[in-house]
Amino acid sequence: MPRLRLLLSLMTSLLLLATQAWSAPTRSFSDFVDAFFDAAWAYSPSEATGTGIHRFDGQIEDRSQEAIQKRLVALQAFKKELEELKASALTFDEAIDAQALSGKIQGDIFEIETLRTWENNPMGYAGLPGSAIDVLIKRNFAPPEERLQKVIERLQGIPAIYRAAQANLKNPPRAFTDLAIRMAEGSVGYFKETLPGWARTAAGSDKALLARFTAANRGAIAATTSFASWLQKKLLPLSKGSFAIGAEAFATLLKNDEMVDEPLDKLLSRGEAQLKKDADAFLATARLIDPKKSPMEVMRLLSSEHPTAADLIPSVKRTLEEARAYLVAKDLITIPSDVRPQVEETPPYDRSGTFASMDTPGPEERKATEAFYYVTPVEKNWTPQHQEEHLRAYNPYVVAMINVHEAFPGHYIQFLYAPRYPTKTRRMVSSSSNAEGWAHYAEQMMVDEGFGQGHPKIRLAQLQEALLRDCRYIVGIKMHTQGWTVEQGAQFFQEHGYQEAANAFEEARRGAYNPTYLYYTLGKLAIQQLRDDYRQQTGASLKEFHDAFVGQGALPIPLVRKILFHGKDKKPNSQPVKS
Repeated sequence: MPRLRLLLSLMTSLLLLATQAWSAPTRSFSDFVDAFFDAAWAYSPSEATGTGIHRFDGQIEDRSQEAIQKRLVALQAFKKELEELKASALTFDEAIDAQALSGKIQGDIFEIETLRTWENNPMGYAGLPGSAIDVLIKRNFAPPEERLQKVIERLQGIPAIYRAAQANLKNPPRAFTDLAIRMAEGSVGYFKETLPGWARTAAGSDKALLARFTAANRGAIAATTSFASWLQKKLLPLSKGSFAIGAEAFATLLKNDEMVDEPLDKLLSRGEAQLKKDADAFLATARLIDPKKSPMEVMRLLSSEHPTAADLIPSVKRTLEEARAYLVAKDLITIPSDVRPQVEETPPYDRSGTFASMDTPGPEERKATEAFYYVTPVEKNWTPQHQEEHLRAYNPYVVAMINVHEAFPGHYIQFLYAPRYPTKTRRMVSSSSNAEGWAHYAEQMMVDEGFGQGHPKIRLAQLQEALLRDCRYIVGIKMHTQGWTVEQGAQFFQEHGYQEAANAFEEARRGAYNPTYLYYTLGKLAIQQLRDDYRQQTGASLKEFHDAFVGQGALPIPLVRKILFHGKDKKPNSQPVKS
């Protein structure tokens, strides 16, 4: 009997210890989500503004080491609490969102602790001030004079960003500093030329308000000019660091951001196989256009039909409607709004090597509707050859594909769906293999569905865009895990992506600071597989799949797969690809 009592006592003690080790979460999952994003917006006020949250509009980012370490501590606490919540009774939708948030939190921690971009990438500091101001002035979410007051408050905080940069940065890669110089010098022009014109209109007859702006802007111009000089004279000679993050970090990035855990050797083999498939199709299509010319000669024949520097933006504007009209005519996806994006030059502070981008109101924005389709112009200080090569990328056939990618049915359609996303987390969390994968998927889908009337020049342009993304896939892996240089990457883009030399270099250099830009091809392949599985199981039309896929937000594709097949007993016959 004493032995039984002792056993019962031990079991009671163990149960008590287990109860003490795990306790029910102190707040609901919904409250946790609110707290997490409130903290994220407080840390990145300009991102909050872009999201449509305006209670931080008068603040600008604090990127001192102290602030960064505080953010790290907060993220670690959120990670611990989320693990407790995941162990509790969550609904299906909450469990999906918890997985998405877990990847984001781990990714943010990894960026601060391991990648340490705050210490080795000056681009984040060079582009931040212009972005923080521009997000206040380009959309009419509040009266202009009210937004001007917030602009003044942010302008006053800009010198501290540059002081933090000078304190934090240590031996960055030269490629990063080169781009940061371009961005900082562009920001000087933005503060001198673009911003004052808007401020004069916003201030109206309020001379005192305009005077406060002028003083604050003068300080921002001086600080930015000084920072650009510091980058050129002080940091550039010391910029001898390696951009390569290594195989382990590369794999961790993919797991956190895209829910990909495929071994890198298999991942690379898949990319190389896709490159060969697209290259064979490119060669066959080029022969249809002119069998006597090499594929590169045929591509140059197409790219010779390009706009002038002055006509670049107008030429994109003239052709944008064609993609939308085709979507409507073929009924390929539901378009929730008749509002169109505005085609504009990429802002100077954001010219980091991209050729086009879509900038839309954030998912929480309730007043402003302005969306900007940015196209990067030639720079005045480029050589005539560089300018010519840049403009060749905007030939009418490739521009037709860019319009599909950026607007219809690409990123702009994703933006129009954002208010329909079923949860806050799905409005806030974005996976590149989903967002960019969808836009890249749309290019082939549109041509497959007859866009361009089956003309081989349109198909060739679509295939060149595919080869470009295939090259990114391979170059990113090899530059960061196999010792390739930017120059080797650029050569690969020229030989296998049929890119002009200047554009090939920009593409490879982008891979230095955006290592996992394989997500375009990776996402496209995953969406194609999911489409085929979903339609086979449900009998859905192509439009029904597109509506269902885009309607869930840009979650990692494995989570979208779970959502679309939730509650369906029958399993798809084909195996889902990892993505």
